[in-house]
This record gives sequence, structure tokens and C-alpha cells, in this order.
Amino acid sequence: MAIIDVVKYDGSPDVFAWKFPHTELGTWTQLIVNESQEAVLYKGGQALDWFGPGRHTLETANIPILNKLVNLPFGGFSPFTAEVWYVNKVNSLDVKWGTSTPIQLQDPKYNVFIPLRAFGQFGIKISDSKIFLQKLVGTLSYFTSADIIKYFRGVYLTKAKDDISGYLIKKKISVLEINAYISEISDSLRESISPAFAEFGIDLVNFYVNDISVPENDTAVIKLKDALAKKAEMEIIGYSYTQERSFDTLEGAVTNPNGGQTGLMGTGIGLGMGFGIGGAMGSQAGGIAQSINVKDMKKCPNCNAEMEASARFCPSCGHDTQKPIQEESKENDTTMCSECGTVYSKQSKFCPECGDVYNPCSFCGADMKAGATVCPVCGKAIPKRCPKCGSLIKHEKAKFCPECGEPFVKKCGNCGAMIEGNPKFCPECGKKVDGDNNE
Repeated sequence: MAIIDVVKYDGSPDVFAWKFPHTELGTWTQLIVNESQEAVLYKGGQALDWFGPGRHTLETANIPILNKLVNLPFGGFSPFTAEVWYVNKVNSLDVKWGTSTPIQLQDPKYNVFIPLRAFGQFGIKISDSKIFLQKLVGTLSYFTSADIIKYFRGVYLTKAKDDISGYLIKKKISVLEINAYISEISDSLRESISPAFAEFGIDLVNFYVNDISVPENDTAVIKLKDALAKKAEMEIIGYSYTQERSFDTLEGAVTNPNGGQTGLMGTGIGLGMGFGIGGAMGSQAGGIAQSINVKDMKKCPNCNAEMEASARFCPSCGHDTQKPIQEESKENDTTMCSECGTVYSKQSKFCPECGDVYNPCSFCGADMKAGATVCPVCGKAIPKRCPKCGSLIKHEKAKFCPECGEPFVKKCGNCGAMIEGNPKFCPECGKKVDGDNNE
């Protein structure tokens, strides 16, 4: 068989290792290595030497160990059998990767399981030809980027799932927001995957996640996106889901042709429902009443809110328009909680819904917020109490308690000025007010 005179390889850049198909060489054989390559000479399974870019003659001066392995009967010029491997040392930056099947992850923000796909590309470079050939290539005749993807798929898929799950849990973000963290995830994946490649003589130059997506036709994804779209719509308009359901109930009652009444409160909703909606939604209920196809409108005599002409009870304050305000105030034994709007009996001491203390107005019995000085229903000023016996003092300018005679005005012992309340100093002369200088 003929002895090979020249050995070289000009193959595809996606081939990382290639074995020269012939093994009959001679000490005069020319070995040509390109700039981005490295050649390794093997004989009997042993690596003899590594050759960088350039033209090399396979002689004993270049390969000292060859003297011990090859019989040289012709003065140093002799044929021999050996293998030549070419290793591609160029940076390959377009190795594609991706999840073949969706990764099932639980969204930490919405607590639903969503399938997730990820894909991107990474770059590698052969850093140690001997380790690469021994541990990864073995007896194969060539090794390509497709083999890299096949051999390392388990590594990068496991790391990708761990890193993406970690970001979802640690950052408390939704799967739908994960693309905002692609750069951080890419850096984290490169750091965690690099040791696995280095073990086989490969440097991981970079690792990029190009996109993380969810299947658009997945049931869980469709429901989640619809819910988020509805939430965004309600936030823009300015109402909650509970209010929307109340609006739907009211509109259904109005448009019900079988109902005995056509008002907003007409189909059995009653006075209590009117109070609840008035406290919780306020002007929104009035807006719904306007949006429904009702032509005849009137104003509530109690709060002046717009309401249907055929409706009996006001949707904002619950007032019975068929009775005068004074008559209703006498007969009505209920009040509305100043905190949550719940209607309850005036005999109660606390709101049954939110537990707020019933603080009644002395004149109309309406519940008032703590510290209020004017009743929000009747508009009258809240009477003060005697600091000694606790009796209500309805006369605003009273100087003595009508029950115990406690004086509300003191006389300065220095200048004789009348002092109201319990100040420490006289507002007229500035002297300290005590038992010695006041009456």
C-alpha cells in the first residue's frame, strides 16, 4: 500500500475532531496544520506529539519517542503506521440549544402550573485536545456540533430548569415576566454549566438564552392571560371584581321583563341591599344606573343622587322616596356603619361586619367616625360632655354643667380674665393657672 506524502484537512467548521482516514505514514510525510487547527499523532493508542499551525515533517527530530516505537533500518527514513487527528480550535459561537419538551413549572405569583419552553445558543472552544479526544471522541472517526448538543443536552436542560425555577421562586415573579431576567439567567447558566464542559477539555465561551416562552394554546396559559386582561381592564376603569358582579346583578334586575318592578332595587333587593351598595360603591352605582337604557330620571330628596323615576329606594343612600325624610328618620331603627357601610340595628354596640364601635349621633342616631365633631347625616355639631359627670352639654356656650354644676370657665387670680378649658397659663396675662392664683 502507498505511503501518504501529505496529510491535511480542510473540512467544515462545525467539525471539532476529524481522523485522517489513512494510517500508512513515513518519516518523510508532510503534515500541514491550518491556523485554527491542532494535529495529534497517535500510535498504538498513545499520543506521540501535538502539532500547531504550519508544515511539519514526521521525522525523529520532531518526534523523539518515535525512535523507540518504529524500526528505522533505512538511516532514519522509514514507513510506519500511525493515526493523525485534527482538532478544530476555532471559537464556535452558533451551537443551538433548546428544550425538546415543555418544562412544567408552578407560577409562584398565581400558583398555577404552566408549561415553559426555552431556547438559545452557546459558544465553545476546544482547550485541551488530548482530554477532548480521550474522554469524548474515543473511537469515533469525527465529532461535530451535533454530537456536542446530543452529549450535553442532559446537562444544560437540567441546569436551565433549575436556574429558571430558582429565579421564579427567589424573585417571586410570574412565568409571564421571566423574559425581563434573560440576561441574568444566561450568566447564571454559563457559570453553572462551564465545569461540565471543562471536564472534557472544552471551554464554554458564552451561553445565551434567547427566549423563554409558554405555549399559546395551553389551557392554563389562556385562562391566566384572560384573567390578567380582565384585571387590567377593571384597574383602568376603576372598579373591582366584586363591584362588577354587583353591577351585573343590578343590570339584570332592571332588564328582567318578568319582574314586578323595573327599578334598580325593584326585584327583591330591598332597602338593605341599597344601603350596602351605597356604602361600598358610591358613585359607581349611580354611573351604572345612567349607563342602562333608562329615560326617566329623578333626584333623591335625601342625597340628590340621580335615580330612576320608577325606583322607590335611592341606590346611593337607600332613602325611601315615598316617605318624607323626617318620617323615615323616626321610623327607621337602623344605621349605616361609618367604616364599611353595613346596615345594622341601632340597638347594637358594634358593627356585625367589621366590628367598629357604634358611635351614635346625639340628635339622629347615625354612626359617626371616632373624633368627628359634626354629624355627617344631620349636620349638627356634636355636644361636649362634662369632664366630671359625663353628661351631654347641648348648650354650646354653657359655663356650668346642668347636672353636677361643674364650672367650665375659670377666673384668673392675677388679672381676673375668664379662662375656658384647662390651660396651664392665662391667655391674657401669662401667669400660671393653679390653685393659688385662680378662682
